[in-house]
Amino acid sequence: MVGYRFNPPPGWPEPPPGWRPPQGWQPDPAWPAAPADWEFWVPQDVPPQPPERRSGGLFGGRRRLAEENALLRAWVERLGGMDAIRIAELTGGLRDEYERLCAALDDVTRRLREAERRIVWTEETALLQEVGVYEYRHPLSDVVAYEERLAQVRARIKEMAKEGRAVVGATGRQANGSAAEGRKMARDFSTLMARAYNAEADNCVRTMRPYTLQSAIERLEKSVDTIVRLGRTMSIHVNPEYHRTRIYELQLTADHLAKQEEEKELVRAQRERQREEEAARREFEREKARLREEEAHCRAALAGPAQDGAASREGVAELEVRLEELAAAVAAVEAREADTRAGYVYVVSNMGAFGEDVVKIGMTRRLEPEDRVRELGGASVPFRFDTHALIFSEDAVELEARLHAALDDRRLNKVDLRREFFRATPAEVRDLLREIAGQHLLEYRDTAEALEWRQSAGMT
Repeated sequence: MVGYRFNPPPGWPEPPPGWRPPQGWQPDPAWPAAPADWEFWVPQDVPPQPPERRSGGLFGGRRRLAEENALLRAWVERLGGMDAIRIAELTGGLRDEYERLCAALDDVTRRLREAERRIVWTEETALLQEVGVYEYRHPLSDVVAYEERLAQVRARIKEMAKEGRAVVGATGRQANGSAAEGRKMARDFSTLMARAYNAEADNCVRTMRPYTLQSAIERLEKSVDTIVRLGRTMSIHVNPEYHRTRIYELQLTADHLAKQEEEKELVRAQRERQREEEAARREFEREKARLREEEAHCRAALAGPAQDGAASREGVAELEVRLEELAAAVAAVEAREADTRAGYVYVVSNMGAFGEDVVKIGMTRRLEPEDRVRELGGASVPFRFDTHALIFSEDAVELEARLHAALDDRRLNKVDLRREFFRATPAEVRDLLREIAGQHLLEYRDTAEALEWRQSAGMT
């Protein structure tokens, strides 16, 4: 056939000019025969629609009735020969089943939400993902102050528990017709509930981490709700004052742990500074000892027997010049040792450990700053650090501080400022150094050698 003509069912849009049947469409045998230049094409998932009845008089009516009859027969075959009553019954059953399933789904959803309200999520991974900078609920000066305050609070908790004011209940009920038995039953049940509540509170204190404080408080609140629900028949509940005291204990415990870790970190940082200062001091002492030893040799040579001649006089003059140089060098080393602000600012990177766009900017007072860089690349990182710049400054502390301030928004660790890693390329730091360091910047290497990392990658 040269082309296709499409007779769409009612409600279908008219095909555009030059329409061709899409791939996957096939002639539907349910449609009656048509003239040779007609083809009826419908998608496989769209059932054929009955043609619209038109009033056309006597002419063409017989043919239209035959078409409708053939289409209806096709529908009956597709529905398995079911009659209208059976189809209606099946439709009604399916509708009832659908409504039942919707009601069951609503009930399950309601129960799930109720269970979620009772659950306290305590997974440490989820809690750590939400952790922020810790804020002290009850700021105190140091760890000792927190320990003293905690001792006071725990003494108060013991006193209230001993007096029976932790969990209280109604005392006017009778048991077996006896008021005394009723009071005893309420007292025993209150004691049991108090033990359960205190066990939960003690467990929260024992497993406390500063970032789990809110979760621990929620767990204790759930315990209060559970005790109220189980003790409703005897009006048993947790004393609000006792509950507030135990929550205060949780908050103090979290603050105490945070302050403890903060002071430990300060001690570690102080020890690191002391080790660095001790290493610099030993280096200064070795250098002064070497210079003074050479100075002693020169003085011994000058104190030797005098010899005549121009050569001898020239040698004495050289020894005297060398003695002056050694004295100046010793004075310079002593000045460096006394001046705690003078030193080297270093810019290093470790491509294999941190990537191409991370640098470390620090300061050392060592006479040989490369010794400090080698220490940084010890066993704690897989590869050695590459040095991009070593800048000597009379005020290296100020130069380091200005560099850190300029790159403050690129810090990797925004909490511990002693960890001096920044998200920046060596080239960006070089441009910044040109603005800040000025004439101090004598040599800078943009490209990191990263020999061990490149060799390891090649071997892999």
